[in-house]
Amino acid sequence: MIELNADLLKGKILKSLLIFAFPIFISNVFQQLYNTVDTMIVGNYLGDQSLAAIGACSAIYELLVGFALGIGSGLSIVTARSYGSGDKELLKRSVAGSIIIGVIVTTVIMVVATLFLSPLLRLLNTPADIMEEAYSYISVVTLLVGVMFAYNLCAGLLRAIGNSIMPLVFLIISSVLNIVLDVLFITQFHMGIRGAAVATVISQCVSVVLCIIYIIKKCPILLPKKKHFNVGKALYIELIGQGLSSGFMVSIVSMGTVILQTAINGLGYLVIAGHVSARKLNSFCIMPITTMALATSTFVSQNKGADQGDRIRKAVKYGNIFSLCWGACISLILLVAAPMLVRLLSGSSEAVVIDNGSAYLRINSPFYMVLGMLFNFRYSLQGIGRKFVPLISSIIELIGKIVFVAIFIPSLHYMGVILCEPIIWCFMCTQLAYSFYHNDYIRRYKPKRKEAGR
Repeated sequence: MIELNADLLKGKILKSLLIFAFPIFISNVFQQLYNTVDTMIVGNYLGDQSLAAIGACSAIYELLVGFALGIGSGLSIVTARSYGSGDKELLKRSVAGSIIIGVIVTTVIMVVATLFLSPLLRLLNTPADIMEEAYSYISVVTLLVGVMFAYNLCAGLLRAIGNSIMPLVFLIISSVLNIVLDVLFITQFHMGIRGAAVATVISQCVSVVLCIIYIIKKCPILLPKKKHFNVGKALYIELIGQGLSSGFMVSIVSMGTVILQTAINGLGYLVIAGHVSARKLNSFCIMPITTMALATSTFVSQNKGADQGDRIRKAVKYGNIFSLCWGACISLILLVAAPMLVRLLSGSSEAVVIDNGSAYLRINSPFYMVLGMLFNFRYSLQGIGRKFVPLISSIIELIGKIVFVAIFIPSLHYMGVILCEPIIWCFMCTQLAYSFYHNDYIRRYKPKRKEAGR
């Protein structure tokens, strides 16, 4: 019988990280296919204007949905720490508390989305010729944000106990379904851009159902009983603090993206189309480093529960080395392949779309090395229970994007958009690295220097 749970508490650290990270990486690839396939089919079948409509509302999607998913990620960190400590009762109560918090948060988000989507699209300076399409897409996705939260919480709970394989299996099934439904709804049922959103939601519903069935049958350790819903004040405070800090961290970053999108939307729909294509490709390109950071987060959370700080330091070091190597490799690839990839994804032959998208990828990619280390430090700080320090980096990003929108983009135009994030990443990474290595818990496990002559 194949052992599905990776042991992150014992054995060789790099080997454990890679074994645990690989299914997460494949999962992230297929999860990204949800939006990327939407983009490809919309761009190729419905044209640049419909593609721009997806791009114009993508910042709202990241803001609303990202907040819910950030909370789910934070909640699973508490579960992983409980698992590492070996306290099964605490683990079950953390799952029960996560369910209650999740229902409340996603209900609030759905209500807010219903009331404020149209005003927010206008505030973002969305061009009038794509306003209707943008609303038809984002309204469907955000109205059912609870489905996306449910999948990510279930997958996060499974990963918290070391099982990164089954979330992958369920995601592959739903991703294939998403592709089939995309083609069916857009090309056969002529549902337009709304069809892509409906396909995404239906596919994620399937993945949620599969996850829940598996947990019920195979993972009783994650099934709380009635008594476990008496979560307790202390655990609620920990769950809410960890969940909200992760959610606000993501939403603050997304607020910066929303502000940046207002400047991009003012540059015309062809620039928007090139930017959204580059952003989708960017999401694939940074996937290995985000995957390693997510794996490191679970590793750190479990080992913090087991009080093994020396393993935490080594895991972060390996994650940073991985980021440096990947950043160098992908920079060389995109230097050559960026125009072809943008043309393939967008389905456009417009020079503005291809040139701007290619420039974005070529200039950003060398900074993936910095971004990877940024993620490693941020998620590791969360994993050891430092809820609010990572928020500072998000505030740095928000302020930086406001400065670029107000000062640099008006004069540099799209080049200002391209330079914005890499420069900000450098400041964020510096702050997070300092916070990690000067944290009292991590300093306790600082390797001792050998005495001279030995």
